[in-house]
Amino acid sequence: MSILASVAIVVVACLHLLFFVLESFLWTKPTGRRVFGLSAELAEGSKSLALNQGLYNAFLAAGLVWGLIAGAECSFAIEIFFLSCVVIAGIVGGLTAKRSILIVQGLPGLIALLLVVFAR
Repeated sequence: MSILASVAIVVVACLHLLFFVLESFLWTKPTGRRVFGLSAELAEGSKSLALNQGLYNAFLAAGLVWGLIAGAECSFAIEIFFLSCVVIAGIVGGLTAKRSILIVQGLPGLIALLLVVFAR
């Protein structure tokens, strides 16, 4: 795999760790509410959903790191699977929650996915 593809995967994994922190720990705090455009009442009422969503982002990050450290015989498949999940989540989030998710989540995932495919 190319260094550029590996760096792209690391960037996507770091983004998903950031999403995890924002959704799991900062959702009801001023920073989290500002990032997601939430009122204090809505943030408080949806914090258990956000925690669940944050965990999914942590799982995506873990899968991407797994793909980077897995042996050559299975790393490609792991990376393709988790990057595809990232892209799909970005599309669904962009269509159902906030359009900017397409750019913030979906686009980096798509770029990394293409780099992995073309590096093979």
